[in-house]
Amino acid sequence: MGWLAHAFALGDPAPWTPEDEALLDRLASEVVRRGLQTPAVLFLESSKPLNFLGSQAMTFLQPMAGTLFNAVEWERVAALLERREALERLAARIEASSHA
Repeated sequence: MGWLAHAFALGDPAPWTPEDEALLDRLASEVVRRGLQTPAVLFLESSKPLNFLGSQAMTFLQPMAGTLFNAVEWERVAALLERREALERLAARIEASSHA
């Protein structure tokens, strides 16, 4: 049964790049600019257990969203959401941007 111990492990995440940090900052700034910081933080905090599922849904919906969003950034956000700490980082940036 030792072979089954890590059957669903996601592996070690890649380190955060400056581009990842800049994308999170831009997302946070856009949320604050629209005045949605409170609902966004509540949503992010409540959906932490589902972040990987959300990233997969974004990948599935990417062909339809490609008409509305930049496809490269859409894929980067989906890849970031696969990481467990991404939602916490985004929520922290939204809170910091709203107090600035």
